[in-house]
Amino acid sequence: MTTIESAGRISGAGAGLLDRERTIATAGFNRWLVPPAALCIHLCIGMAYGFSVFWLPLSRAIGLTAPKACPDISLWQELFSTSCDWKVASLGWMYTLFFVVLGVSAALWGGWLERAGPRKAGFVAACCWCGGLLLGAIGIYVHQLWVMWLGSGVIGGIGLGLGYISPVSTLVKWFPDRRGMATGMAIMGFGGGAMIGAPLANWLMDQFKTPTSVGVWETFLTMGIIYFVFMIIGAFRYRLPPTGWKPEGWTAPSEKKTMISEHHVHLDNAHKTPQFWLIWWVLCLNVSAGIGVIGMASPMLQEIFAGKLIGLPDVGFNALNAAQKGQIAAIAAGFAGLLSLFNIGGRFFWASLSDYIGRKNTYYTFFILGIVLYALAPTFAAMGSKLLFVLGFGIILSMYGGGFATVPAYLADMFGTQFVGAIHGRLLTAWSTAGIIGPVVVNYIREFQLAAGVPRDQLYNTTMYILCAMLVAGLICNYLIKPVDSKWYMSEAEVTKLQASTAGASAAQQTGSFGIGTGGLDGKAALFWAFVAIPLAYGVYMTLLSAVKIF
Repeated sequence: MTTIESAGRISGAGAGLLDRERTIATAGFNRWLVPPAALCIHLCIGMAYGFSVFWLPLSRAIGLTAPKACPDISLWQELFSTSCDWKVASLGWMYTLFFVVLGVSAALWGGWLERAGPRKAGFVAACCWCGGLLLGAIGIYVHQLWVMWLGSGVIGGIGLGLGYISPVSTLVKWFPDRRGMATGMAIMGFGGGAMIGAPLANWLMDQFKTPTSVGVWETFLTMGIIYFVFMIIGAFRYRLPPTGWKPEGWTAPSEKKTMISEHHVHLDNAHKTPQFWLIWWVLCLNVSAGIGVIGMASPMLQEIFAGKLIGLPDVGFNALNAAQKGQIAAIAAGFAGLLSLFNIGGRFFWASLSDYIGRKNTYYTFFILGIVLYALAPTFAAMGSKLLFVLGFGIILSMYGGGFATVPAYLADMFGTQFVGAIHGRLLTAWSTAGIIGPVVVNYIREFQLAAGVPRDQLYNTTMYILCAMLVAGLICNYLIKPVDSKWYMSEAEVTKLQASTAGASAAQQTGSFGIGTGGLDGKAALFWAFVAIPLAYGVYMTLLSAVKIF
């Protein structure tokens, strides 16, 4: 039994509550209750994107009003020091931990998720993500960076991985008629988590701040409790359709016209096909380009436009005084927030569009439009057009988010739905790789350009052209994707045997598909949607408030 399996098993009568058998839908269940359950989890774990709000307060956790710096301290010494404040750069390693561990854990335990069901996986994700926040709070309280890395970074990262993939297979099975839209609805929550969590964290830190504390460990603890409640609600609202269920009146589209396979490929064979690795590179290259921009969005706007942001068109970044730099930093924060809004909207828009134009054509759009916009970015900067620059990068970030939301449906089209959650988990190692490639390319080229004496408003020109080249490579990979060779298909006997070994088969015999999945957005579903939509609307409102400062 694996560690995750042990964590997911509860002794006594409670064990049944998490078992897959307890999650099979019965007559009268409405499939529109499943996406908000997924959003309950994704809106919580999406706070991983917003962790940068903690870095400055944590960098003066000991000094309180100013960092108690130890200039010669090494990163290794920093991990155990109780007398020196942490550097922002050292805290920033949390991002790398988050996304590397997310990919690795999704790959390792995706197969277990398919066997155990989404409820158990969602429960374990809640324990890991929120337990990681609790351990992180302890690490901050005792001022041990290694404890915070282990808690929030590693254990929390496992929660990220399991929470991220927990709804994918379920939603694809509930919405075979709208795979892209269904996964887009859930995965947009991961992009929106920071929009809710970052303002909430700032407000909580203000409430908990005292003359002896910057209020971060208390905020970690409080958010851990809030997130645990939300994630448990989401996990227990998951339901699986009975084996063989399909929406009433729906028939599968022609495989020849759509590249949507009616066959299933086993998890053990998916990675042996060229299609898996081509989609892996498609995701990796699309994400590498976008994630590098996300990490540098704020300094990029400040350095390119500088005085233009505050009505001083002829004043470069280095000529600004401290107060003016503070002004443009606040405006750039609005830019970063606006990009996150495009990121969320793109997840739903592009994934839904892919249901109509196909996954392959959607990725063609990402790469071709992305190449054009990256190539034009230096021109927009030279023109001094804030509107074109912000709009261009907004569209780029919408396609970054859209790539995440569309790829589960792409995998289901290629490999069938039987193991799509686990296959998606393995594919997310592309995200882990991109989380290293993207920021390294953008950050190191910037440092090289600075050392070479390139003016700050031209620092990113070369970077944009390199990102164009990455997208060209992604375009070629997407072109090479063809339907999976029939030799990899599972036989009908294998599929039947596999399905018979799960609770779904017996449930299907008892209930059939009559009255399951119907109802549309009825009263119960509308209330559940409101439960997740209200905090999301708050996040959008707060983001727009800061974004209007750009113009």
